[in-house]
Amino acid sequence: MFSFSVEKTKDSIFKTPKLWDLIVVGGGPAGLNGALYAKRKGLDVGIISKEIGGQLHNTSTVDNYIGFKWIEGKDLSNQFLDHVNSLDIPILKNVSINKINHLNPHFECLLSDGNVLLTKTLLIATGGAPRKLMVPGEIEFSNKGVSYCTTCDAPFFKDKHVIVAGGGNSAAEAVIDLVPWAKKITVVHRSQWRADQILLDKHKDIEKLDVHLDSQILSIDGEGKMMGLTYLDKKTNLTHKIEADGLFIEIGNIPNSNIVKDLVELNLSNEIIVDQNQMTSLKGLFAAGDVTHQPYKQIIISAAEGAKAALAITQYLNHTYKGE
Repeated sequence: MFSFSVEKTKDSIFKTPKLWDLIVVGGGPAGLNGALYAKRKGLDVGIISKEIGGQLHNTSTVDNYIGFKWIEGKDLSNQFLDHVNSLDIPILKNVSINKINHLNPHFECLLSDGNVLLTKTLLIATGGAPRKLMVPGEIEFSNKGVSYCTTCDAPFFKDKHVIVAGGGNSAAEAVIDLVPWAKKITVVHRSQWRADQILLDKHKDIEKLDVHLDSQILSIDGEGKMMGLTYLDKKTNLTHKIEADGLFIEIGNIPNSNIVKDLVELNLSNEIIVDQNQMTSLKGLFAAGDVTHQPYKQIIISAAEGAKAALAITQYLNHTYKGE
């Protein structure tokens, strides 16, 4: 009963007309750490998020976050949330922002529940999602042999045969990342390499590398865990099977940037472009984490960018912001 009353009180804060110092959009590592730093700086901050944790809930095991030798993704998310809750930062869950209006210098957020929030600054930390192959078995074997991050998961495939799906720079770099760990690496890509030649040149000395171009993955196969895949050789129109212990899907990420696409500058991948202080092309609107154009989609980097954004927002409010 007590926890319900606290939650109800926190929700009611968002229904009270006021001008916030900062509204954080997103409940992943970037958003939570940004809110934490902002609160510690004395800002009136609230978090809007459909869910808490972001892609941490799609990560089975984390072994590269400083301070934790090994932790489940959901448990790390809970640690973050407990820290934020200890500072009584209000969080409005299961609600999304339908539209953001720039009122100069303020921002107006129109919420999916019909509520309207006014804020001096915004931190967009809506993250992104790995681009999917959309083939049978992909969802079933996610975190059961199928991974979207070699930097995160390569060590779990020591002395194993792994497949890399993709033909761009991320796939070419994934191959290089896997060399110290995997006993064999196979690349399967539906067309030709699109990666930079400097990366492909490094592949020439990898003896344990096998490449199948013009090959389309039809299904990811297994029983309880990923055990291989079936692909179509587009040159011969024949199907083949490959037995393997893991599959790294490296075909890019989809940033959740639609909410600000008409307000800020995006790159060709629809990632939000930010400066060294995480500010976008629109003053007062900041972004952090996987939704931005920074190339390394890692938990610790997202969390750090959230902190950097909060510090920059504090400076902006103290020295640049001119409003009521």
